[in-house]
Amino acid sequence: MACSDTHKSSLDESNNDWPSSCAAAMEKERESYLSPTENPSTLSVSPSLQPDQQGYDVDFDPPLESKYECPICLMGLRSAVQTPCGHRFCNCCIRKSIRDTGQKCPVDNEVLTEDQLFPDNFAKREILSLTVRCRNVGCMEKMELRHLEVISGRFGENPVLRSSKFHEQLCLFANIVCEYCNMELIRNQLASHCDTDCLKAPVACTFSIFGCREKMLRNDLALHMQEFTQMHMRYMADVLRNQTINGLISSHSASAASPTDSRGASSRPEGACQCNQELQQMRETVLELESRLVRQDHKLRELSIRNETQSTQMTELRKKLASLEESMRELEAQQYQGVYVWRLDGFSTHIRNQEAGHPVVLHSPPFYTGRPGYKLCLRLHLQTPNAPRCSNYISLFVHTMQGEFDSQLSWPLQGTIRLAVLDQAEGQHHVEVMETKPDLQAFQRPTVQRNPKGFGYVTFMQLQALHQRGFVRDDVLLVRCEVTPRFDASLRREGVQPRGLEPSL
Repeated sequence: MACSDTHKSSLDESNNDWPSSCAAAMEKERESYLSPTENPSTLSVSPSLQPDQQGYDVDFDPPLESKYECPICLMGLRSAVQTPCGHRFCNCCIRKSIRDTGQKCPVDNEVLTEDQLFPDNFAKREILSLTVRCRNVGCMEKMELRHLEVISGRFGENPVLRSSKFHEQLCLFANIVCEYCNMELIRNQLASHCDTDCLKAPVACTFSIFGCREKMLRNDLALHMQEFTQMHMRYMADVLRNQTINGLISSHSASAASPTDSRGASSRPEGACQCNQELQQMRETVLELESRLVRQDHKLRELSIRNETQSTQMTELRKKLASLEESMRELEAQQYQGVYVWRLDGFSTHIRNQEAGHPVVLHSPPFYTGRPGYKLCLRLHLQTPNAPRCSNYISLFVHTMQGEFDSQLSWPLQGTIRLAVLDQAEGQHHVEVMETKPDLQAFQRPTVQRNPKGFGYVTFMQLQALHQRGFVRDDVLLVRCEVTPRFDASLRREGVQPRGLEPSL
């Protein structure tokens, strides 16, 4: 039986998480939101974040246990409440269920009113203490869920923007921009970049140890070295002369303290002459080294400019490649004409995760009902053995997505949807047919990339039935979706013809 969108998991309602390395920096802020004893009143979320929120759609690590999963939205319990019959729900989910479907418990149909709900503060504390992964690309850090809630109240913005903003400030793997050259890189590369590579970073003169106090951009260092070579040589000569004089004074003092003969007295001028010769050789060596240093700096500058140019070109090429790949995927999705077969490879791995009690949620690539047509995708759940009301079932839903032709189509989407798991041996497919319901949000024009509300079946098919026939072959499961939209007369007058009926399964 098709279920309403109140029973669907909203995977777009997710927040980016923050790494555990951010926790130390957040402790002082956290104290202003949580009391030392973590009493229930301080664990509640800011009032601006409470309305119409379903469960926590985040990546828990380890995976979320079924006892902390809301039976309605199938996500982590948010503001958990408990019923007199002992079931837990998200506060928003159960109140909406009571208002929409009647005063009864969705799990056992016991009579239930909103006045009978009471907060489950123990579950709330337990859930906020669970560990979640950071979703930013390349970041493997983890943090407690409570930190997300505290910073959400602090920033007072959209949840995704809040987490992204905090992540950009503290995460070592977050993308940042060099303040000197505006090059994009990750945070843990910034120090090395500024110390050795950035051409616009301020640096001290190489001869600062000899007394040059000039500072300039790294890009201008070679020019400075070339223009002020004589000044640098004077600085170096002064240092060497002072060192030589100090050495001679020390040597003379040592000689004066020891007995000398006539040959020793006559040898002092020779020693002084030898020191002058060594000093001249040192000066010539310094000039040669300086000349080599200037040439190397020129080469380094040329290589840096060339590298910067190539890096810019590579960035532009990556952007063009990503744009082309997205265009190819969009064109491919438009060729399906409302009949899409979703191939799930490595299905045994998903089964093992399900049997271990780990939630399995998969989304298909997008597809169109025609050209022009509606853009859709599928969502498949493998319900865990402990899932209430739907344990060991395949749940299957359809989501609308923002597409290229949305402005040309009539909304809400109306038509027939056929869902099937294909029997790859005998052709005895498991098929369910449902009609769209225009009054549901699941079929309205999406305002985000993927409509968070879906429509389909919580108990589409028992997992045990997969082993009875040839539904899984070569570790591959095939799921087919056929959508036949009904277009209104206004579209026909504008020249947009609906897709003809496809052969059903």
